[in-house]
Formats: sequence, structure tokens, C-alpha cells
Amino acid sequence: MRRFETLLLLSPELSGDERTALLESFKSVIEREGGRMLAEDHWGMRDLAYPVQKQMRGYYVRFEYAAPGALIAELERNIRIAEGVFKFLSVKLDDEAGGEEEAA
Repeated sequence: MRRFETLLLLSPELSGDERTALLESFKSVIEREGGRMLAEDHWGMRDLAYPVQKQMRGYYVRFEYAAPGALIAELERNIRIAEGVFKFLSVKLDDEAGGEEEAA
């Protein structure tokens, strides 16, 4: 399995409960498709450099997980149809970087 990171920009209009339910649904997709969550960072509410859907603020969340490559398509499909997600970005992390640092 490879390591991936997904950064989500959520609507500031979502309540805490709605935001939690939305994130739990994304985590369940990761686990259902054979992935494993490694980290979840809540960066909180931040000002945006430009308006996104007429909003100047957004709530950032970062997921780091180990998963097979096919999981990304399913996760992104679920993110696209979810209400309250402004933008997202998924990237494959360098698997070798962690091993070199530990060996040094």
C-alpha cells in the first residue's frame, strides 16, 4: 500500500456536527476500500486568498492514509458529490523519505 494525503477545504457554513459527519463518511470510504488512516489534522478556519463560492473563509482538514491506488478514485468520487466541500487535493506521498530519515 502507498501513502497518500488529501487536503479538504470545507464550507465555513457547516456546523461542527455536519463537518464531523462529513469527515467520518470520508474516513469510512477509506477503511471500506482497504485503506488505513495514519493522521488527521484539523487546520481550522482560515482566510482565503480569493473568494471560493462567494466565501472568504474556509475550514481546512488534512488526511494522511495508506491505501491501494484504486481507492483514490472512489474517495474523490465521494468528495465530489458531497455538499459542503469547496475544494480538495489528493497527492501520493514519497514512501522512501521516511525510510532514509530513520536509517540516518
